[in-house]
Amino acid sequence: MATTADIKNGLCIEWNHDIFQFVEFQHVKPGKGNAFVRCRMKSFKTGRVLEHTFPSGHEIVTARVLRRPHQFLYKDDNGYNFMDQETFEQVSVDGKTIENVDLLKEGDMCDIMLHEETNVILSCELPNFVVLEVTQADPSVKGNSASNVTKNCVVETGATIKVPMFVEEGIKIKIDTRTREYMDRVS
Repeated sequence: MATTADIKNGLCIEWNHDIFQFVEFQHVKPGKGNAFVRCRMKSFKTGRVLEHTFPSGHEIVTARVLRRPHQFLYKDDNGYNFMDQETFEQVSVDGKTIENVDLLKEGDMCDIMLHEETNVILSCELPNFVVLEVTQADPSVKGNSASNVTKNCVVETGATIKVPMFVEEGIKIKIDTRTREYMDRVS
């Protein structure tokens, strides 16, 4: 058993018949009244982020979650197929458990999170950054050079990303998979 003093980003807990991962937390000690912990947690079942306040010292049940590296192989009718990098076993993951799945390319290394007691796949996390080639880009408009002007482009996986005006077809770009933002050109 742990308490609210043990809360940190990424910690997984069992709460309300679900497994949650802490996304953000803040210890608050008001001038009047008892201290508490205000936190945002992401549900592995629904994928929703909810806010909750725990009283200070409240006991929480930590969940034993394993994070294992897997390589994405291909997609078929069963889902997205990955290979464990340690045992070389293949597992199929439902697309609903993968956030920003349209940025996933064959050969990408992802982290699959497993609940240790039940051996159930909770989620699949893409690498923080991916490099993809632009296959289609809207034309640049001459004179439209005010700061932070963006246009839409389609990358090789079929995802649509907002990019600066100078990005054209055939260029490889670096994308942050957590925010779906353009980061840089890659040569």
